Amino acid sequence: MGGYHLAELNIARFRAPMDAPELADFVAALQPVNALADAADGFVWRLQTEEGNATSIPVLGDDRLIVNMSVWESLEALREYVYRDPGHLEIMRRRREFFEHMREAYMVLWWVPAGHRPTVAEAEERLLHLRAHGATPYAFTLRTSFPPGAAEAVEVSRPA
Repeated sequence: MGGYHLAELNIARFRAPMDAPELADFVAALQPVNALADAADGFVWRLQTEEGNATSIPVLGDDRLIVNMSVWESLEALREYVYRDPGHLEIMRRRREFFEHMREAYMVLWWVPAGHRPTVAEAEERLLHLRAHGATPYAFTLRTSFPPGAAEAVEVSRPA
């Protein structure tokens, strides 16, 4: 995949304020789960503030949304972490305790040039594109993915 890495954004809407007792287990797991991602094979980068997470970074104009954005060497590396890391799976099995059910897409993937660090605005654009058009080479999901460079191939092949 030489020239590309996989960018990933996922958002969730808290059921309560982050300092509420019902979110204590999630808040306690945040740093350890982020550390697992940071150490995972194929991990490249993660959006974070000086606190080491992205919980205070606004997304889509909704104060109750929490954002997680990262870059991975490959789709396979991200899948391995998401679906096979025991620490990540443990907290994700409890997500309904912490977050509201979202009817619209809340996770989006896209290919970026190796070394690129996506912005929140870029990620929001990809997520909104996925919501409007479904999975395309420009914005896709773990279930419906496209190879690196596919979005550029579509752009080049469009008539002027």
